[in-house]
Amino acid sequence: MTNADTFEVGEFAVIGRTFEEYRDMFDLDPGDIDGRAILDCPAGVASFVAEARDRGASAVGVDPVFERAPEGLARECRSDFRATADQIREKPELFDWEYYGTVENRVGYLKDAHERFLRDFSANGDRYVPATLPNLPFADDAFSLTLSANFLFLYSDRLDYEFHLDALRELCRVTSEELRVFPLAGLDTEPYDQLDDVIAALRDEGYDAEIRGVSYEFQEGVSDMLVVAP
Repeated sequence: MTNADTFEVGEFAVIGRTFEEYRDMFDLDPGDIDGRAILDCPAGVASFVAEARDRGASAVGVDPVFERAPEGLARECRSDFRATADQIREKPELFDWEYYGTVENRVGYLKDAHERFLRDFSANGDRYVPATLPNLPFADDAFSLTLSANFLFLYSDRLDYEFHLDALRELCRVTSEELRVFPLAGLDTEPYDQLDDVIAALRDEGYDAEIRGVSYEFQEGVSDMLVVAP
């Protein structure tokens, strides 16, 4: 039995988003990614890396789930996809439907993302690096742009303030131009209650950090990203 008032997730959901969704979550201009080194971390089973590569980017995904064999990861992400889709169908009132239009469109995006990911993961495994924040196996400034979706702040009920700050520092370390993080609220849609402290700490360490609105909204009232310039 699930709680009808909240969207419930186990430890961390193994689901993903498409390039189109990333474009709107992170206010990306697709014309600006050609030739850029881009990190997606943690990537989950998003199709962004595969689709960004198709558009000329040198994109890399990082996630601890990439340690698994393709067959095992496929089973897990399909199981999480079904559980997520079922819950979206059961609780449509928890979400804003302007972006997706209908429940089945939203489910279709989820399905498209992991299916494209699984094909690319099997064919181009070197694009997917198994690692866990806050420790990444890359040199300083290895990427010009880093995107971090649906992990930091979203799981603030199980990841503490120090983890968030350490993870953001590490993402900034490997980024030469800009880090973008979305969303800035938890699974309950409540804004992260120490976001001001995070921003102040990053600024004290010499980073430019600001909140920007984006065109993507699925959780009610959640449509901001954090932008950090190392």
